[in-house]
Amino acid sequence: MEFEDLRVAVTGAARGTGRLLAEAFAARGARVFLSARDVEAARQVADTITRRGPGRAEAFPCDLAIPDAVRGFAAALAARTNHLDVLINNGAAYVDGDDLADVPDDTIENVMAGGTGTLLLTKHLLPLLRASSRPDIVNMISACGEVGHRRSGAHPAFYAAKHAHAGLAEILSHRLRPAGIRVISLFPPDFVQDGPRQADSDLTAASVIDCVLFAVGQPRDCFIREFHFEQVRTPPS
Repeated sequence: MEFEDLRVAVTGAARGTGRLLAEAFAARGARVFLSARDVEAARQVADTITRRGPGRAEAFPCDLAIPDAVRGFAAALAARTNHLDVLINNGAAYVDGDDLADVPDDTIENVMAGGTGTLLLTKHLLPLLRASSRPDIVNMISACGEVGHRRSGAHPAFYAAKHAHAGLAEILSHRLRPAGIRVISLFPPDFVQDGPRQADSDLTAASVIDCVLFAVGQPRDCFIREFHFEQVRTPPS
């Protein structure tokens, strides 16, 4: 699967799944725009990607909890490219906790503000997506955004933010479809960054990323709207 010169923006790309997503697209020839709160870490990732090739990468600061930072990232992209083919909404603040009182108010505010940031970024990048001949919005949501899911140890604020993200993806999928913009959402359970890809093992980031690559790589008559995953392993209590 080749994505030569595909223009891809990835939030939360300095580490973890976001970094792996950026590397996977660049390895297939894409031009990747990375954003992260830690811009120095994102620049190191971008430099590594560009040296490795065949794609190239640029890094930008963007804290999704700060609206001005979100608008600044969108403006920086508009100054770099006249279109965007793929927006991957990956960035999110994760926090553990069974009880609402397990974390302070400012942590809850930050988690919820990240959801607002995802909405704002999508809004401000829509003109670049509309200018693409093959636009996709990919939402890395989480099984915490599924109705009835209770198996994660995430804090209720994370559940609330992911339900908001799922609601945004649902209505955008309906309203952007006439414009030819596919909205692709993934709802993985808690997963590990690395590990054996076997039936009795935890879901890995590599498997989740393979789903993203597969969906984006499909011709335009194939619209894979959502990926839902069976949670084979039980998360530790």
